[in-house]
Amino acid sequence: MIVYNLTRTSLVALLLLNFILGCKENSQSIKGEKIPQNKSELYDLNFSGVSLKVEVAALPEERELGLMFRNSLKENEGMLFVFKEGSGQRFWMKNTRIPLDIGYLSTSGVLLEVHKAKPYDLSGVPSRSQDIKFVLELNAGGYKKLGIKIGSRISLKVISELLIQRGIDPLMYNL
Repeated sequence: MIVYNLTRTSLVALLLLNFILGCKENSQSIKGEKIPQNKSELYDLNFSGVSLKVEVAALPEERELGLMFRNSLKENEGMLFVFKEGSGQRFWMKNTRIPLDIGYLSTSGVLLEVHKAKPYDLSGVPSRSQDIKFVLELNAGGYKKLGIKIGSRISLKVISELLIQRGIDPLMYNL
């Protein structure tokens, strides 16, 4: 009888732990810091005449989480990563279930590169440029399907406005 109760207690504890860890991905707090607004909120972004709905990942914790644990991404939706300075970037697909196009944009908002990224690939997708300040992730094939080409531009003013909508001062990002 004691063995049965111990096993039953262990099973209940494991199920509870699994539930808690499974819910963690939906948390509005990352590493104990509250995100200024609902992270999954979508914002309108016009990228060279193409209307997109994007999440804005500007805080380090948001950029680290990215699109991990998502099962899908709707057409014309993506995630815009904003960095304080332009530099070389390397994005990987840890815990990312969705095949993506990773677009690297310069400090002036010009699309310089688009790379394919496979789900769960930990090798990383490095930029060739050392002047990457913005990264836009779309569904695999999204850039081609939407007609967004190398040289297309995102307005820095629009990115500043997105940050303001998020409750983030664009001056912190040199915008």
